[in-house]
Amino acid sequence: MIDWQVANDLKQAIGTDVFDEVIEVFFTEADGTLTRMMAATTADDMKSELHFMKGSALNLGFREVAQLCQTLEHRAEAGDTDLPLSQVQTIYAASREEFSLRRAEMLG
Repeated sequence: MIDWQVANDLKQAIGTDVFDEVIEVFFTEADGTLTRMMAATTADDMKSELHFMKGSALNLGFREVAQLCQTLEHRAEAGDTDLPLSQVQTIYAASREEFSLRRAEMLG
């Protein structure tokens, strides 16, 4: 679900304090993106939110979220609006919980 090497590499590159801030920003932005994604009615809007979520997720190692977003982004690019966006919410919630459980360990 989480690519811990990506998360650790980012922490090493930017430092523990900044990494903790990045996590908070990611969670806030991801929550907003999910809200906009679920409210989107056009393929272009869905594609845009999926693309943003995919990129943000990749930066912290949320591998499964990024993979699903990429798949759905391609479908939206083809004009499909009947996308299982709730799956993104479900996988993100599970990934966030897993990440949060190891967060203290990573920051320690």
